[in-house]
Amino acid sequence: MTNVLVLHPGEMGSSLGACLLSNQHHVGWVSHKRSTATRQRAEKESFFEYSHLESALEQVDVVLSICPPEFAEATAQSIVAQDYQGIYVDANATSPMTARNIATMVGENYVDGSIIGPPARRAGATRMYLSGNKASIIRDLFIDTFAQPTDLGPASTAASALKMCYAAYTKGTSALLLNIRALAEANAVTDALLAEWSISQPDLQTRSERTGPSVSRKAWRFAAEMREIASTFASKGLPSGFHEGAAQVYDRLADFKEAPPTSTSDLVASLLKQK
Repeated sequence: MTNVLVLHPGEMGSSLGACLLSNQHHVGWVSHKRSTATRQRAEKESFFEYSHLESALEQVDVVLSICPPEFAEATAQSIVAQDYQGIYVDANATSPMTARNIATMVGENYVDGSIIGPPARRAGATRMYLSGNKASIIRDLFIDTFAQPTDLGPASTAASALKMCYAAYTKGTSALLLNIRALAEANAVTDALLAEWSISQPDLQTRSERTGPSVSRKAWRFAAEMREIASTFASKGLPSGFHEGAAQVYDRLADFKEAPPTSTSDLVASLLKQK
């Protein structure tokens, strides 16, 4: 049994913790300054409660960081500041450059991670990619769980690079579709566009209708992810403006975090309102 601390049990973090529990590992969380929703998720999964980070780090073998990408470095720094000697897994949607910064902070016990798919609650939907010299240790914790683990080898930023490439298309094109719908609405050609899509691009018509409700609740955290992707392109001398624009689209939708819309049309109206 391995003692694992999940920082923090949001929808994804709680599902990964549940995967670890299913393999008979001990899973904990830190309750200090966490929300009621976080507590409810942790208690629903029967995670062990640590009142403060300091006491948790004295007892765990692995720290698993699952947080919005803009907080990834600060979260790692808070662990390093406690002179933690266990394995630190950063499984956030960050660029290889951010991952490298965290790896430098953590040292030899760093494992790069990325998650593709929804919270790990059913078979075949979620993949966990890991890289670094100790990636195989973390892979073994998740074997035969809903979070299908893959070890990408010793490169310290490979998992983050893969996530950036994958999300550049999935979340990037979702932002593009919403922006196109807003442009059509602004020019009073929405019905004509949807009619043309139904003939020549039926998948786009369907996807554009589904995209709004599916991304709106997480748009507030997708914006930072798009900027991480943009910096990843720029670091290799590739154009990065598209994903900077995608970040702006998601910035405009951040208010839907607590009140998801019922249709893409609601998001289109919000995009146009914030000119």
